[in-house]
Parts: sequence; structure tokens; C-alpha cells
Amino acid sequence: MRKTVNIGGQIIGENQPHYIIAEIGINHNGSLETAKKIIDNAVNCGADAVKFQKRTVEVVYTPEELARPRANVFGPTNGDLKHGLEFGLEEYAEIDNYCKKKGTHWIASCWDEESVDFIEQFNPPAYKIASASLTDDNLLRHHRKYGRPMIISTGMSSMEEVEHAVDVLGLDNLVICHSTSTYPAKNEELNLKVIKTLLDKFPVPIGYSGHEVGPYPSLVAGAFGAQVIERHITIDRALWGSDQAASLEPRGFESLVKYLRCLESILGDGVKKVYDSEVPIREKLRRK
Repeated sequence: MRKTVNIGGQIIGENQPHYIIAEIGINHNGSLETAKKIIDNAVNCGADAVKFQKRTVEVVYTPEELARPRANVFGPTNGDLKHGLEFGLEEYAEIDNYCKKKGTHWIASCWDEESVDFIEQFNPPAYKIASASLTDDNLLRHHRKYGRPMIISTGMSSMEEVEHAVDVLGLDNLVICHSTSTYPAKNEELNLKVIKTLLDKFPVPIGYSGHEVGPYPSLVAGAFGAQVIERHITIDRALWGSDQAASLEPRGFESLVKYLRCLESILGDGVKKVYDSEVPIREKLRRK
């Protein structure tokens, strides 16, 4: 029997509504007000949760990487950019209050142990493991010590690496998301049939974290059995930032949510039957 996962009171599993995550990530571009606008749009679109990213910059990046020249709105180096995009306690306290006010969940991808400890103070309903962190065993174990549901993305990873991560985390309270880690991802590299491969291999809910252009592949992922759907959201794909091009604007995100909710009834139960509405049509059209 396939396991289920409870995220903030919503059950993730077969025959349950899709759990739809609007990933804000770093699309706020360092602005709390922009973050709030994106939260508003995510809620209005019908998403179940929004997601951010949290890093301890000096831990995740080497001094050489931070010193690398990279002209940006915050300064002349890559370090200026990374620090400029990172929210601290004041911003996340405001985000926490704002999401509670809006009645939505918020979660985060934590890229280092210190960031996990930081986010834990806000009592998140789950943690997300970014594809880049899937092979970081120490980080996986550090997440697990808090006993919260885990959603892992599997982009840029082999099946052997996915299996190893599952061995480290265990199968309880786990969702595994298929993903392709290019921004934006090409259609020919989405390989959505991997969702069925993961469903056959692991007795846990399977999801999809998409980085393609447009909403339709994510809808197909839902039809293939993905129960968690995560997409980046932005207020304007023309804004600066590395993730904007792989994001959905509010209208596209709203369409995705709308069709995923329809999908839940469209797919049915798989039992072939004659509906009452078909009976008079059958009587009218079949040869006597």
C-alpha cells in the first residue's frame, strides 16, 4: 500500500487533491514587498503553499565564489548579489505573519544545517530538499532530526543517487519529486514518464517540480500520478533574476491550478461503466 503524508493537515496521497506549491524562491529579488505581492498572487491562484529558499551565504559559497566579479543591483561581486537576495529574521518573521494572515502554508528549501535550524523556529509544515542538496547526506540527516515531512527534488541526479537519498531519509513522511534542473527546461528533457518509474519503485507519494515554460507539462505530470506539483511563480517573467524565465506569471499559475483541480474529477476511478446520462443516448443511437 502506498504511504500518505500529512502536510499541515492536508493528506498527500492517492485519490487526494493535488498539493500545489508556488515557489517564490528568490524571485522576490530581495524585496519583502515583492515577496508579499507574490504571496498574494499565489493565494489568489489557489496554491496550497508558497516556498522560499534559505542559505547561510558563507557556508554555501566559497570565499572565491563570493568574491567573483558579477555586476548586479546590490554591488560588483557575486557575494553582494547572494547577500542582497537573502532574507533574515525580520523578513521571515513578517513572511510568517503574513502567510498566517492569508491562511496559506509556507515552507523553505534550506541549503545548509544552520538554515534548517533557523527555519525550524517558524514551525514549518514540511521541508523541501533542493535537487542540488540531494546527495548531501549530513544535510538530509539534519533535516530528519526535526521529524517533519520531507519533499525531495531529484533533478541532476541518477536513480542510484535518488535511492541513496531515500535510504538516508527513510520512507516515512517522504514525497519524491521528479525534476529537470535547467532553467527553463527543454520539453525534450522533461521526461515525465519518470513519474511512473518512481511510482513503481517507491511506495510514497510522487510529485513534480517543474522548470519548463508554460503550465501544460505540469498538468500532464498530474495526470501521470504526481500528487505534489511545484512551480516557480513571479509577478513578471521579464524581471531580472536567474529563475524568472522558468516561472509562471499569475495568469499561467491560475490556469495550472484550475486545470489540476479539474483533473481530479476528470481522471475518475478507472472503472468502466455506463453513466445514467448515456442511457437515453444509447437508446437513441444504437441500431435496434
